[in-house]
Amino acid sequence: MRRASRLGLFGLLLTLTLPAGAAIYSYIDAEGNRVFTDHPAGHAAEPVETKPANSMAAQPVPPPKQAIKVLKPTTPGYTLLDIVQPVADATIRNNAGELTVSVTSNPALHPGHQYRVLLDGAPAGAPGESPVVMLQNVDRGSHQLMVDVIDSQGESLQSSAPRVFHMMRTSLVQRRMVNPCKKGDYGVRPECALKDKPKEKKDIPFVPFL
Repeated sequence: MRRASRLGLFGLLLTLTLPAGAAIYSYIDAEGNRVFTDHPAGHAAEPVETKPANSMAAQPVPPPKQAIKVLKPTTPGYTLLDIVQPVADATIRNNAGELTVSVTSNPALHPGHQYRVLLDGAPAGAPGESPVVMLQNVDRGSHQLMVDVIDSQGESLQSSAPRVFHMMRTSLVQRRMVNPCKKGDYGVRPECALKDKPKEKKDIPFVPFL
């Protein structure tokens, strides 16, 4: 029984491996074994009926999806961004510490962009589209100026080269020496602080000695 099962399995495998349309024959060899072959070679072989094997058409394989690259919009730049005024290493004489800063760019500001002036690394004045910015009460001494172009979120897009200038202001002591403080000047002129106002002498009425 087991031998017949093996022979049947062998015959099934043979039918699967042979090309479609090839005839299969079976015969008993000299040792009593059943043999399956497509070449009987003169043996008293009997044809074996085979059933067509089930087959399915190959399913089409979809082409691999290509990753879609999302390109970020490029931010328009500037070929020139510079400070026109003050000139490099300029000396500004202004007792109030006022400074006019002029900037230029090429091309002109794009929509949504603004100029922002930096004094010693810190923003000075309000950003705006005007190329002229007025700074107030700049301390005496040497300072460094820069200008940024910023977007609508306040992010810096481009910066100019730094520009050094020197602010000259007379001190309060020098002002008092040139124009001494009078009684009505205390609390009015910056160099005449109320705390420096001299105390007034009270008039003591004269009482004759009797």
